[in-house]
Amino acid sequence: MPANSAAQREHDQLFPNHTSTFAQTDPGFVAYFDDFAFDETLRDVAITRQDRLLVQLGATIAVGATTEFRVLLGAALDNDVTPVEVKEVVYQAVAYVGVARTIDFLTITNGVLLERGVALPLPEQSTTSPATRMEHGRDVQGQIVGADRVNSMNDNAPADTAHFQRFLSGNCFGDTVARDGLGLRTRELLTFAMLVALGGADAQVRGHVAGNLTVGNTRKDLLDVLTVLVPFIGYPRTLNGLTVVNDAAPADTTKELTA
Repeated sequence: MPANSAAQREHDQLFPNHTSTFAQTDPGFVAYFDDFAFDETLRDVAITRQDRLLVQLGATIAVGATTEFRVLLGAALDNDVTPVEVKEVVYQAVAYVGVARTIDFLTITNGVLLERGVALPLPEQSTTSPATRMEHGRDVQGQIVGADRVNSMNDNAPADTAHFQRFLSGNCFGDTVARDGLGLRTRELLTFAMLVALGGADAQVRGHVAGNLTVGNTRKDLLDVLTVLVPFIGYPRTLNGLTVVNDAAPADTTKELTA
């Protein structure tokens, strides 16, 4: 049985002129997956197609899914996500999942861009220099977690751990999050998506739920991200993320879900 018409239209929008080999080998699975991923989940969200693809790209990096990343990368580039935006997703992933996992995705991204005739390197998006990265990083960090908290974390860190606070301000925020190419609200949604997909990072998810609210995203935005991640990262990690959202940004009424 083929996917329903709405799912088929979205599939064709994302993957023009492409039919997966699984449509021949696993047609029933493809039909119900497409119905779910490309229709049912989308009925409950307001997230744009571009932002949906950005957070899905980030999540597939976090789970180490090179094959699906390549597929979604093609969809992103065919649907108004720019090469700069894609590269910024990959660069930001280094701060949250590490270069050991991310380097394969940078290799894939460069290969796909070159295949499409995109000249590399892309225009540089850094907004800092070695002399300014710490100050500017602390400013961006403060926009997300609050300047008072940044000052407290730096001032009160034990002497033998103070370097981790410097790393966070200078590298995570100064070198990475402060870059151009993606707006801060999009970067915070992306961070949330990557941390949820990574698993085992509930404390950081909680911090970035608060950070998302601080930069202007809403509970609805966070729920939209979780909704479009379900088909790609599965229920346990998605529902763990939902538990944190319900606790840190509660609605009037919530129901506990298990899987």
